[in-house]
Amino acid sequence: MSLRHGGQILVDQLRIQGVERVFCIPGESFLAALDGLYDSGIGTIVCRQEGGVAMMADATARLTGKPGVAFVTRGPGATNASAGVHIAFQDSVPMVLFIGQVASDQKDREAFQEVDYRQMFGPLAKWVAEIETTERIPEYVSHAFHVANSGRPGPVVLALPEDMLSAMADVPDIPAATVVKNALSTEAASQIRDALQASERPLIIAGGGGWSAQAAENLGVFSTALGVPIATSFRCQDYVDNMHPNYVGDVGIGINPTLSDYIKNSDCLLVIGSRLGEMTTSGYSLLDIPQPQQKLIHTYPDASELGRVYRPDMAFVSGSAEAVAQLVSVTSDVQFTSKLDVTEKLAASYHAWQKPEETPGDLKLEQVFSHLREVLPADTIISNGAGNYAGWLHRYYRFRQYRTQLAPTSGSMGFGLPASVAAKLQHPERTVICYAGDGDFQMHCQEFGTACQYGADIIVLISNNGLYGTIRMHQEKHYPGRVSGTWMVNPDFAKWAESYGGYGETVTKDADFPAAFERARHAGKPAILNLMIDPHAIATRMVLKEV
Repeated sequence: MSLRHGGQILVDQLRIQGVERVFCIPGESFLAALDGLYDSGIGTIVCRQEGGVAMMADATARLTGKPGVAFVTRGPGATNASAGVHIAFQDSVPMVLFIGQVASDQKDREAFQEVDYRQMFGPLAKWVAEIETTERIPEYVSHAFHVANSGRPGPVVLALPEDMLSAMADVPDIPAATVVKNALSTEAASQIRDALQASERPLIIAGGGGWSAQAAENLGVFSTALGVPIATSFRCQDYVDNMHPNYVGDVGIGINPTLSDYIKNSDCLLVIGSRLGEMTTSGYSLLDIPQPQQKLIHTYPDASELGRVYRPDMAFVSGSAEAVAQLVSVTSDVQFTSKLDVTEKLAASYHAWQKPEETPGDLKLEQVFSHLREVLPADTIISNGAGNYAGWLHRYYRFRQYRTQLAPTSGSMGFGLPASVAAKLQHPERTVICYAGDGDFQMHCQEFGTACQYGADIIVLISNNGLYGTIRMHQEKHYPGRVSGTWMVNPDFAKWAESYGGYGETVTKDADFPAAFERARHAGKPAILNLMIDPHAIATRMVLKEV
């Protein structure tokens, strides 16, 4: 042991936890931590806005399965970062956010940028704490990593008083966190298997946190063994290979009507890891509350979620990866009861649903994603934020590997660009695409500068229709003919890319997109394709009559 300042002690704990990269906006409130990072070997990515910082940490966690780490300064830095914390909470993503705090002798005076982070982040995080003594830094960091990745994963927030970080202490380090996981028993797995075999119209719905590439493979193996169809919850489409013969689509916004009807009339639903929230249940309309008509089998890593909205017939506390591994283990002696007739019909409906349904305009997003589906490698990572524009991606693209989709189930705009930067830094050898709406992109468009600074050669596809399209759609439904607050004036996004030293091009016709995409793909720098979309094409199955 030897004397170290608090910032050095903190960074040493991050190294022990296996942290390889952190994201930050620098602030005077955590200068000692920045000093600790100086020669730590941990990559420090300087971003443009704290929301982007937290979202990059979130995306890194999704891709690695380990908590993403972010540093932001006090007050406005923390409030900016709160959007990313909320995304991580609703998506069950492990993350640790460190926030600079006023000095201890200035607390409770409403000092410069002072905020009570326990109150502020209480509803948004799994645990919020403030480290008051330098000697306890290893203890708090260890507990933060335990909490973030155990049970239902999620974000943890630690506030760092400035004087605590700069003080010297002689304190031992603590070993890396031991992640606590729950698992199904063999008996429980057998009960689930038997219930699915006994049903006539079963369905597996997979979603939530705590998955892995092996878990995604196991899910396909289990489905094949029983002949049962698989669907994925909202924005979890990469949890099973979409080319799997038993995959029947996603249960989310803009759901295939045939799949929606099947769920309503199903006699047995196995839900693994999904909370069955508003988006996955089409506004809580697919299942009756509190007692579904379907037999509901629900596995989830947190007992408090089971029965929260829907009363399950069978409920099991288990991590998703652990659940599907155990389910696979009880299929070796299955007396195969074919559900292939039901499964094949549902799969055929999914394939038919992916046939392009024409929308207005010279450049059609259904054609864009039909093309991308054919030319992109299976390991391509596609990120997006929120908005109607994402419906074309959900409907027409096929995700073929786990963790090739990065998208917020919370419906937070602006996530796609920061997520794509983090993804390209994590996997520089892979194609990474950010798909964004024009309003969505401008929530965090400044992070394109981060991509250029660090050589993250992402491709950004901007659906540019000059509208806050989702709100305009709802406006037309509820207040037709009374357009208010949904127009926007956009910059030239192609020139935006060029101003940072990136590649930019505007595309206006279907025929021009393939060649433009290849130019962006081989530009050797971050690229933006500005896709000029007819504003009448407001959704995959809805057209605005007037613009």
